[in-house]
Amino acid sequence: MAEHHITTPVTDEVIGKLRAGDAIFISGYVYTGRDSAHKKLIDLIEEGKDLPVDLKGQFIYYVGPTPARPGKAIGSAGPTTSYRMDSFAPILHKLGLKGTIGKGTRSEKVKESLIKYKGVYLAAVGGAGALISQSIEEAEVIAYPELGPEAIRKIKVKDFPCIVINDMYGEDLYQDGKRQYQK
Repeated sequence: MAEHHITTPVTDEVIGKLRAGDAIFISGYVYTGRDSAHKKLIDLIEEGKDLPVDLKGQFIYYVGPTPARPGKAIGSAGPTTSYRMDSFAPILHKLGLKGTIGKGTRSEKVKESLIKYKGVYLAAVGGAGALISQSIEEAEVIAYPELGPEAIRKIKVKDFPCIVINDMYGEDLYQDGKRQYQK
């Protein structure tokens, strides 16, 4: 297991260095979105319209943050369960999305998409939303403000902590962990 400090946007070369189990610290910009925002993005794609964000080389964090306290960029920002975005993720990977951040397992379809389009799925620690929010320096709603906490935000992060769960080589940290304990 290695430790990586990466800056967004990322390239295939950067993604190729990340392996299941590695610790990742992201700096740069990350976008937020949950199922309602993803549905709106897919509707735009199906209508042949431009998206409100260029996904090439980017990460989406599955989060619906709480309101920011005075002097803070964002409130508590813990990850939401990722499987709710599984039907949308492969379409966004095809458009250049390099990674998603959430909690829980992903479907086989998403894992195959990560291999095909050279991406990763990262886990942020569930239940640590207040701690995670300390690595978020700025937050700006850039699309779908009517969705409230589920609006798409562009967040500026510094050393945002994650663990690689699924890499572009088909490795799965959760499955590896199960196998180790079944022995």
